[in-house]
Formats: sequence, structure tokens, C-alpha cells
Amino acid sequence: MANEEEYEFDEEQRGLRHVGRGPLAEKGTQAPALVGELVSALNRMFPPADAEPWDRTGLLVGDPSAKIEGVACALDPTVPAVREAAQLGANVLVTHHPAFLDAPDEFMPLSARACVPGSVVFEAARLGVALANWHTALDVSAPAQSMLPGMLRLKPSAVLEPLARDESLGYGQICAIDASEGLTLGDLSARCMAVFGRAPRVWGAMDTSLSTVCTWTGGAGDAASECVKRGIDVLVCGEVKYHAALEASQQGLCIIELGHDVSELPFARILAESCARVGVAREKITLLDQNDAWQHPETRRV
Repeated sequence: MANEEEYEFDEEQRGLRHVGRGPLAEKGTQAPALVGELVSALNRMFPPADAEPWDRTGLLVGDPSAKIEGVACALDPTVPAVREAAQLGANVLVTHHPAFLDAPDEFMPLSARACVPGSVVFEAARLGVALANWHTALDVSAPAQSMLPGMLRLKPSAVLEPLARDESLGYGQICAIDASEGLTLGDLSARCMAVFGRAPRVWGAMDTSLSTVCTWTGGAGDAASECVKRGIDVLVCGEVKYHAALEASQQGLCIIELGHDVSELPFARILAESCARVGVAREKITLLDQNDAWQHPETRRV
């Protein structure tokens, strides 16, 4: 399984590339022609049964019997993403995050007064773009779990919160650091900056020596307290609630917060590669750029 689902950081593309053995499309795989066939194929890769009970997985908006014209992949199903997908000729938008968790009460064009998730659904229906997502089902999968360690040149050895059905899958990858490497918090922070091109928020002394690292994409939830219990040196994640980070840092845990979206933007590439793996022609797959959702203003004198 590991040989088929390995990814590493691509310096030229500043993203993830598949390094598994063999062709992406399995031998004998029939390319999905319909939206529903693509959803079923991706459900086999990221089983809905692995998702959290509160989550939404698979097709949320669209006709499963519609023919696939093109597939756009992104982190978030925003109104601009729906419009860009349509402009590119894609009638399927595959994302990590769902368009909504609680169903919207109204569906209307985007405005200051509109319910934004409802506007996303409205725009998708208006433009004929199907919305499908794999959220926590993707989070716990092998390719998602190997993503951050691969990009940061770390070697995972255990899962912090494993799934009951398979202890090799789950949330958080514990990585052991060879003492001969002499890796410090400052070194790892600089590595994160070089890989993601964004300055992370760092808790802890930069000269702290590291022997264990836990990676966790997106919101880390209770991972900080669990890392403290396990004696882990540093948690590299998307984000941690302030008070949870404050408490854990006082207990000796270093934390590197990449930004929720920054830590998960490469998931769009995993989804794109997964679409190719199940047989969608690569020329029909587009990766949307959502790196500009926010920014740090340049330091300037006033």
C-alpha cells in the first residue's frame, strides 16, 4: 500500500507529486464516464465509512448521471472556484472541504446578505457544476497522512490517533528524528517556510533540539494535549486554538502552525492524482490555485 500511495514535494511545481510505483490508473480500470461513476471510484479510495459521523462525503450537488466533461480540483468549494471550474470547461468540482455541513436555509446569488454556502450551491446548480468532496475520509487516508512528512523530509513511524479498523490509518503522523541530524525547532521552522512559502507561527525556543515530530493537517483539535501526554517534542499542524497552544507550550510542547489552508492546499493535488488514478484523462483534470485567500502585509513604516 505504501508503495502505491507515496507522495513527495516537487520543488519546481511547489506542490506534491505522486511517486508510487506503476501507472496511476490501475490495470483494467474503466475510466469513469459519469459523475456518479467518478464519485463511486473515489469513495473506494476514501471510504465514507472512515469519515467522521458529522461530516459530509461524496456528491453534494449535481446529477450523478451527467457525463464528465472535465474535473477541477481544489481545497475549498467557493463561488469563485465554481465559476473558474465552469470557465475551464469542468462540470465537476472535487474538493477537500464540503460546501456545507449544516444544510443552508436559502439559495441565492452571492451578496453581503446571502448565506454563503447556499450561494455556492446556487452557483453550482446555475452553471451545471457538480460538487463532490472528501473531507475527513481523506484526512485519515494513506496519501493524506504521508503528505506533510514527505514534504518536510520526515519519516513517519506511528499514527497518533489511529482508526479502529486499521492502525496504519488515522490522524497525526509521529516521526522520529535521528540524533545525528541535530534538528532544532528553528531548523524545522525554516524548512516549513521554504516548502510552503509562508511564515508559520511558532511556539517554543528556536534552539530546542527535536527527537520526535507529529504532523497534523488542518485544525489540530486535541492533538496538542495528546502530544504532551506522549512526550512529543513538536506538533506541526494547520492551526491550534490559542488557549490549547498556550497551555501545551507551557508543558514543553513546541508548535508550528502553518495555517489551516496552507497545510491542506496540497490535498487538491492528491485529489487530482486520485482522479487520474481511477481513470480520468489527465487532460480533463485541472488544479485550481487557491493560494491567495489571505496574505501577510509587508512591513512598512507609517
